[in-house]
This record gives sequence, C-alpha cells and structure tokens, in this order.
Amino acid sequence: MCGGRVPGFARMDRRGRMRLREHCRFNRDTCAWTSENARPPSTTGYSAAQAACYTFLLHMTATKLFVYCALCVCMSAGIALAQQPMPTANAPAASAPATTTDFRTPEEKHLRNVRQLTFGGSNAEAYFSADGKKLIFQSTRDNLQCDQIFVMNADGSDQRMVSTGKGRTTCAYIFPHKDKILYSSTHLADAACPPRPDYSKGYVWAVYPGFDVFTAKLDGSDLKQLTTTPGYDAEATISEDGKKIVFTSLRSGDLDIYSMDADGRHVKQLTHELGYDGGPFYSKDRKWIVYRAYHPKTDAEIAEYKELLKQNLIRPTTLEIWLMKADGSGKRQLTNLNAASFAPSFFPDGKRIVFATNVGSTGGMGNFELYTINVDGKGLERITFSDGFDGFPMFSPDGKQLVWISHRNGKSTHETNVFIADWVE
Repeated sequence: MCGGRVPGFARMDRRGRMRLREHCRFNRDTCAWTSENARPPSTTGYSAAQAACYTFLLHMTATKLFVYCALCVCMSAGIALAQQPMPTANAPAASAPATTTDFRTPEEKHLRNVRQLTFGGSNAEAYFSADGKKLIFQSTRDNLQCDQIFVMNADGSDQRMVSTGKGRTTCAYIFPHKDKILYSSTHLADAACPPRPDYSKGYVWAVYPGFDVFTAKLDGSDLKQLTTTPGYDAEATISEDGKKIVFTSLRSGDLDIYSMDADGRHVKQLTHELGYDGGPFYSKDRKWIVYRAYHPKTDAEIAEYKELLKQNLIRPTTLEIWLMKADGSGKRQLTNLNAASFAPSFFPDGKRIVFATNVGSTGGMGNFELYTINVDGKGLERITFSDGFDGFPMFSPDGKQLVWISHRNGKSTHETNVFIADWVE
C-alpha cells in the first residue's frame, strides 16, 4: 500500500537517499507524480494509485525524504497496474468509480453533475441498456492495439471486456430486456488488428471489409454471426422492442443502410442514393430512423468517392443528418451545415435529435461539439462548450441523463473518456 512503511528505507545509505530524492518529485497540491527517466506506459491505474497517494499525504507525519520514497512506491504501483496482461473476455478491467468533480463548463446550461466514467485510453460509443443501468462501449486501453467491447454499470463501476480480444470491434448495443449484446468485429477475417488508414490521402475512415455483425450473451459467450456477405457490415443498432436491427453495408457496392430481423433474416435495403449512408438509429416508437449521409454531387466529388471506396475508405469531412421512416420512405435532410455531422440519436420523446458536429471549426477536423435539432430541421442548439472532441451522445431511456465521449480532463492528446451528466431543460 502506498500509505504504508517503505521496506529497506532505514537501511538506505546517504547516497541512496540522494538518488531517490533526485528521481522522484512530489506535488503536494495535486498528488501528481513524474519520473525523471520514464513515464508510466498507460494511465489506466492512475486514479486508484493517486487516491492512495493522496490518502497518505493527508496522514503524513514523516520527513520529506519519506514522502519521496513513498511516492516512488506509489508510482511503481501505478506502473504495475498499467502493465497488466491484455484483458480477456469476461475479465474485469481496471476502472474507477465516477468522479465527484463536475466537469461542466459555464456555458453548458443543459448539463449538470458532469461525471467521468472511464480514465485513460481511447474510449468511444457508450450506449445505455434499455433499463438505464448499464453502458456498453468500445475501448483501446492497456495492451490492446485496437478497440474491443466493454460493459460497465452506469456509474462507471465493474468495467469488463466482453468481446473476443481479437480483431477490431465497433458499434455495440445491449438488446432490450435481454442478456444479449450486438457488435461488429473483424476477428473472423484476421485475429490481428487491421491496418490503420493511409492518412497521406487526408483524413479518411476505413470501412474494413472484414467487419461482420455478431450477437453474444452479456458476458461475451455464445457468439453468433449474423452477417456473412463479403464486404463491410457494421454500424448496427437495435429497435426498442428488440425485433429489428438496422446497419450499414457495402454488399450492394455502395455504403447503404439495411434492416434485418434480430436473428439476421429478412434483410431489406433502405437507402439507394450514391454515397455514404450510415450510423442509423431507431426512434423509440420504431417508426423513424435517423442517420448521417454524404451524397456526392459534382463529377469530381463522385470520382473521389468511388476511388476511395475501392480502397475501402471514405472521407467524412462533409456529413449531414437525415431522417427517414423505418421502411426507408420519406427521406429528408435535417441539417445543412456543410460540416462533419454524425452520431445522431433521438430524444426519448422522439421530437428532437442530439448529434455531434464540427460546424464552424477551421483547420483539420477541428472542434466537435454536441448539438440538438428538432425533427423538422428547426431549432438548432449547441449543448457542449469544451475544446477538443465531444461526440457519440445518447440519452438514458427516461431522458434524465446524457452519456457521451469527450476529450475534457484528458491526460494525453488522444485520450477520450466516457462522461455522463444530468439533463436540464
């Protein structure tokens, strides 16, 4: 324990004490630590170790040298946590309960009690279970080289990996009122992570042809493949009654949205326009589907889209939010922001949509924030005001909480974490 006696300190000679003092620095105000020679390879274990250091500090009566020594033990504990072997399915992951700090910015009038649920790594796409008690999300953490699927309680506790630990996974959901999950994975095509996109072509997304849609029990067991056609099958979500799945597929030669029964039968194509149609999400009454789309218009846009698609790539720099009926009819464009707008989902009452966009940003992909809009395309309102990335929003079933992914409070450039907040009208 970080607050305990340090073995061997009494027997350490003066030179050893001096080297220890030179190696470790302690910041009394934040209980943060650094090393002159190395930084721990992961931040996964920081919160638990940091809390232990802070407890020790509050009860500290020893000399400053003793603090330095205890600090090194704390740092070693943090490194040991971060260097644990890669998790396996149904294995608990290092986690911490939600922070009590409110990470809301002053302009975020619709949010209260913003809490952080994950700490370190790259976490994305956290979605509520139908009872609002659990969240399922994807994460690259610890020794994982690409995203795997995790579940946790809505307060951030009991984080556990439930995917195979092989390939790359994405877009996971918990079936309503069932001990069953849905996600997409490339593990059958290759157990290794697929190569990252070639960014020499600019910012692009890879639509890996090895992706297929799977179901499994909540603990990751009883894995079953739902899609078997060649090419990309991913971005799947489930209707409120658990009977229908809507997803994106390249099976027709273009990226279109399809629906199918929960067992993978009765597949129906819902979009037919040239371009990318993806990220579909059902309304609570199952009558509507909201999605993101890019439909190239000019000859140059069409040529670039088709050329990238041959390489299993798309350029997501201009995406708009669209709405259609569950049978694919009645399509209409809701936004005209000329920006990268994505990850739309409905308010529980079905009257508004929450989504992420980088509208107004300049340079690269810029700053993403959460916005809401009415289903008639009116009433656009900005929700988050935090520099960096805020995306993948979803409301709890009762509409009282919002969960999303954010860069806020990140300890490294590419760290994204799951946050939850109370919603205020």
